[in-house]
Amino acid sequence: MSGSMLSSAALDERRRKILFRAWRRGMREMDLVMGNFADANLPAMSAAELDEFERLMEAPDPEVLSWITGEAPTPPERDTPLFARLRAAPRDALKRANEAK
Repeated sequence: MSGSMLSSAALDERRRKILFRAWRRGMREMDLVMGNFADANLPAMSAAELDEFERLMEAPDPEVLSWITGEAPTPPERDTPLFARLRAAPRDALKRANEAK
């Protein structure tokens, strides 16, 4: 996948901006992780989850990627239910893809 599958037409301005930023991280790996996560979760996120996701997107891509892969420990302030869902999203997507074969 090379871009968002979520139409921004039905999203409010804040969510549209977050979706754009999630798909344009700088590191292709993070584009895919954050972008796909945003596609799947953004419409239903609460205001608090949007705040947290925006803060997470301010962190440098290499750091976030190392937390997701387990290469580095996740800082306690980032170890939240939202981050746990983000960390699990790539594995869940691979599992669904393998089951569909």
